[in-house]
Amino acid sequence: MGKPFLHQLLAVVLALFVSPARSGDWLPATATFYGGANGSDTMGGACGYSDLYEQGYGVNNAALSTALFNDGASCGQCYAIICDSSKTGWCKPGNNWVVVSATNFCPPNWDLPAVGDLPAGGWCGPPRPHFDMSQPAWENIGIYSAGIIPVLYQRVKCWKSGGVRFTIAGFNGFYMVLITNVAGSGSIQSMAVKGTNTDWIPMYRNWGANWHCLSGGLVGQGLSFALVSTGGQNLVFQDVVPAWWQFGQTYTTYQNFDY
Repeated sequence: MGKPFLHQLLAVVLALFVSPARSGDWLPATATFYGGANGSDTMGGACGYSDLYEQGYGVNNAALSTALFNDGASCGQCYAIICDSSKTGWCKPGNNWVVVSATNFCPPNWDLPAVGDLPAGGWCGPPRPHFDMSQPAWENIGIYSAGIIPVLYQRVKCWKSGGVRFTIAGFNGFYMVLITNVAGSGSIQSMAVKGTNTDWIPMYRNWGANWHCLSGGLVGQGLSFALVSTGGQNLVFQDVVPAWWQFGQTYTTYQNFDY
């Protein structure tokens, strides 16, 4: 049984269990790992998440290279990744695969010059697609001693337990909201907030999965949010934050995205 056939068979199996967030072919990339054997050092990062277990992402996560991270717009998205056994002998036996959530940024190392096919900036330098995965996620597909492996990846639908969560930070008239536990496409392309006594106020991506607005009158009002996923689905989370809300608190909902 040849390796091309095994890849085709695995693609069929994945199609049965993993719903794509958008159409597309398997794309080539590379993958390394970080964060320790239990993945504890992957908590936090450039998306603004903290406890990845509590916020709905878990240990199967990855930091994305510049080409994939998209200035934070990819935070929360999900990717199915398989080791490309046609290019390396360091794949874990069994043609295993794993789905990871994008939770961090893998920055280029500009001290590294271009060498052969490797661009300046190292594995995470643009325009190279690269996943720096948590060690537990990486060891589903690669042999530990390899350190780096060629992979094939595809963006897929995110599956979550429960609804979207909103964590409010800020001070005075500056409000910043961290969006977590997003299903479907996994990420948000636009959002707005509405107080009990205000019109809809546009919010803008501040960094990672954090969105902000400037307004002097939201304290003491109940809050609603209108979100559009990167898949194009619109959801309104009506009155999900009570009028007695405080900075630093997280508010859970029962709604989530399908795409």
